[in-house]
Amino acid sequence: MEERILTILQEKNQPRNWDDLAPEMRPKIAEVVKNEPVYEFFHTLDDSLEVNPQSIAISVQPVKSFIPYHVHDYVELIVPVIGECTVITKNDELRLKQNDLIIIGNHTSHRVESIKADSIVINLTLKDTAFNLNDYHFMYDDQGTKKVSSLLFSLLSSESQGENIYHLFRTHQDIKIHSLLEDIIQEYYYPDAQSNQIIRLGLLTLFARLIRSAANEQEVIFGEGDASVNLLSLLLYIEKNYAQITLEEMAQHFGFNPNYLSSYLKKHTGLSFIKLVHLQRVNVAAEYLTYTNAPIEQIALKVGYENPSYFYKMFRKNLKVLPTEYRDNYSFHTKKPD
Repeated sequence: MEERILTILQEKNQPRNWDDLAPEMRPKIAEVVKNEPVYEFFHTLDDSLEVNPQSIAISVQPVKSFIPYHVHDYVELIVPVIGECTVITKNDELRLKQNDLIIIGNHTSHRVESIKADSIVINLTLKDTAFNLNDYHFMYDDQGTKKVSSLLFSLLSSESQGENIYHLFRTHQDIKIHSLLEDIIQEYYYPDAQSNQIIRLGLLTLFARLIRSAANEQEVIFGEGDASVNLLSLLLYIEKNYAQITLEEMAQHFGFNPNYLSSYLKKHTGLSFIKLVHLQRVNVAAEYLTYTNAPIEQIALKVGYENPSYFYKMFRKNLKVLPTEYRDNYSFHTKKPD
């Protein structure tokens, strides 16, 4: 990391006394966790503790300081860029190594243990206005399609689904993720022309790389207090095996009861197992329609529909147009002249 960036971050991470800050902030108590109050921190603050109106904001965690349990009405990314930190939720204690990243969902109670003086921990906050696309569907493309795994980010920001959802990404010092984070921090503290756009695009790339990393990550990642369940791993499994997947086979793969798995997916995504499968199938089909000239019946079979009529029905139900209309509107292939 550049010396000037380190210098400004070290200037901004000086200790703060909660007993002095609490009377000034006057936060409302939302609930009690482990006999400790959980405060509503519903305003993004800059490093001077002034309200930050920006949709995307960065601040530096104060070192050697007590931070109480709190909740946000926005998504927060916590990443130790130097050293380590420990994030405490209702049910888990998660230790982040350097450049690991945890995404804390909307209305999720958490706190960060006191940080050592030689560590630097960044808080990156994303309001629901941070991106042009609604509900944090970051991975939508111009045609409105998305991968099932991108649901994680919309769930984290959801008023109804985000509570008690968080996801820890072990980056293993991935140089590309590290460089993205450094670039985002630099653009924020040293803004220039197009800095806001560069930050937004950098975050989009960061999320895509995190999903790629998670797809190859075998370590259990915690969420919603159940260490045996990794929501993103479930979504990625559906994304990979959508064509021939069954609830029973998937449940066996993860060692779950099928009814438990079905209920878990419904509870945490708002969608049933079969709905998630259909969603993945039609969105892969949309890519084939966009980038190939393959017959629609062949595409239907490829994504898991033996009955073309049923494929047409599911495609229209999910994407609001027929496959033929979608290809006419979005195909990348140049039409032959009359």
